Amino acid sequence: MTTMTATTNPAILTADWRDFVALTKPRVMTLVVFTGLCGLLAAPGKIHPILAFTAILCITLGAGAAAALNQWVEADSDGLMKRTAARPLPAGRMERQSALHFGVGLSFFSVILMGLALNWFAATILAVSILFYVFVYTIWLKPRTAQNIVIGGAAGAFPPVIGWAAVTGDVSALPIALFCLIFFWTPPHFWALALYVRPDYAAAGIPMLPVVAGERETRRQIWGYTAIMAVAAFAPVLLRLTGALYGTVALAATLVFAVLAFRVFSSLELEPAKMRAERALFRYSILYLFILFGAIVVDCWIVV
Repeated sequence: MTTMTATTNPAILTADWRDFVALTKPRVMTLVVFTGLCGLLAAPGKIHPILAFTAILCITLGAGAAAALNQWVEADSDGLMKRTAARPLPAGRMERQSALHFGVGLSFFSVILMGLALNWFAATILAVSILFYVFVYTIWLKPRTAQNIVIGGAAGAFPPVIGWAAVTGDVSALPIALFCLIFFWTPPHFWALALYVRPDYAAAGIPMLPVVAGERETRRQIWGYTAIMAVAAFAPVLLRLTGALYGTVALAATLVFAVLAFRVFSSLELEPAKMRAERALFRYSILYLFILFGAIVVDCWIVV
């Protein structure tokens, strides 16, 4: 109802530049941009600083475009959830058409700039990542299956591949390993959040795993995917793509992740407000990816 009112009553529309920034989900984008930067810095060869900045700018704009289009699609369901009801569209500060135009414009600009300034291979991967997030994850998977975040996690795994390709014009084993790390990290990261915001997803009719399968099954799958993620975290070492520095950091950081994931697995808490273990895992999972990708860059530079 909020969105419909915003569309039919322009007098209440008060969107300003901050609302357009909010459409890009800047907090989420931080990790996306960082992994893209790490992929660029870990890539072999040299790149001019201005071109490197341009590549990261394109990744940033592409991620922002995907987020804006995501909010355009989900404006109605966002209005049904407490944690998203204050976003520009469900709050009635912006017309949906404005978000659509903004997202499409950013998408085209980021891809074309990447192609012209860097190379069209990186631009193609950037375009695929945007399309995958909007059409495969947001429109197709999210409203239909509890495994939405498993397959849809690929959308967030593209940035290091794009950063690498911007430098080299191709993709090799290390960026693929980084893609797999993010891909298998996404389920335990996102399901930890989904456990304590389950009432929001239930109210919006979104079939997230805790809503469809319950807390016990979600905790079991978090633990299972943590084991798979641990293998992915050590893959660069096992494949001799990185050295001992990354391996040591990955071992320590993954052990902490596993301890927190086991606490979630062992928990019997059903009250979202009291789910401290789940909140701790979600917060640490973000730091975990920052640590591992930072270690990748340092390790690659030391090897060089």
